[in-house]
Amino acid sequence: MFLLYADESGTPGGPDQEHFVLAGVSVFERSAHWLSLELDKIAEKFDPQDPASVELHGAPMFAGRKFWRKFEKEDRLEAIKDALRLIDGRKFRIFASVVRKGAISPDDPVHYTFQQIVTRFDHFLAREHVHFRNTQRGLILFDKSSKEAPIQALTTQFKVDGHEWGRLRNMAEVPAFIDSEATRLIQLADLVAYAIFRKYEKADEQFFSIIERKFDFFGGIQHGLNTAI
Repeated sequence: MFLLYADESGTPGGPDQEHFVLAGVSVFERSAHWLSLELDKIAEKFDPQDPASVELHGAPMFAGRKFWRKFEKEDRLEAIKDALRLIDGRKFRIFASVVRKGAISPDDPVHYTFQQIVTRFDHFLAREHVHFRNTQRGLILFDKSSKEAPIQALTTQFKVDGHEWGRLRNMAEVPAFIDSEATRLIQLADLVAYAIFRKYEKADEQFFSIIERKFDFFGGIQHGLNTAI
């Protein structure tokens, strides 16, 4: 089974931010534990006695908020980069959708971006079956949020009634919502979403440059990144 750990960056409503990002990192189930251990090593640098208490989240690490206030900015930013470097494009794939909210108005940014990443992930699973005889189901794991109910409803709708391009055919179940404190890979998804958000909202590519070649790619075409800007 392929697991897609997903999170958002930016706010879907309000005028304070122009962009909204939904992004995920696809990991084969047997690789998830190894990747989590590598992220633990990064967290351990900031609290060797209790690394499990250190949550890797882009916005507070960048700004130096709360727990991160006591660490030098250079160390905080390098930790973000170290985590993003763990995403080996041969083993793991990024799926993301970024929108400028004004460009898709009056459409809902959550609906738009979720449809993009779930269908692209579904197409990836189909491609694995057709081209590589690797038949696997997929499961999307989101950070817990107030958007759980609408996203669950959208998934059911896409499976039963279809979406703009067909129906979901390779999902094992509707998305699961888990606390980011419980899994490093949701935290990694947060860092990916933040890296994309910084590029489009702030024209800051220092993090995006690390992941720009790690989006799902096949046949000379980048499938993993959708932009509506």
